[in-house]
Amino acid sequence: QVQLVESGGGLVQPGGSLRLSCAASGSIFSISVMGWFRQAPGKQRELVATIANGGGTNYADSVKGRFTISRDNAKNTVYLQTNSLKPEDTAVYYCYAYLRVDYDPANVAEYWGQGTQVTVSS
Repeated sequence: QVQLVESGGGLVQPGGSLRLSCAASGSIFSISVMGWFRQAPGKQRELVATIANGGGTNYADSVKGRFTISRDNAKNTVYLQTNSLKPEDTAVYYCYAYLRVDYDPANVAEYWGQGTQVTVSS
């Protein structure tokens, strides 16, 4: 069993910053990709940013230059530093992990966190 637990969401004014964290625990052999997605009311879940085990990153165009994703492989934790927040960044942010659960390379799976609310409003 694998769990992803997010923290760091909240209410912030436009232009403000938040740092989201997500720690993975449980039966984990290795984590290939960790990332963040978000879902605003009435919209589909969308990619925010991902980071591979080797450090390669990918960002949505809407957050480039404002958000930074990083990870601590020793702690199985991924972070999302969000700066210059805009009202349109308001959403539930979900942590994601694509990982291997044991020594068998075929035993891979995707996991999601429960979500953390980010609200950008004055």
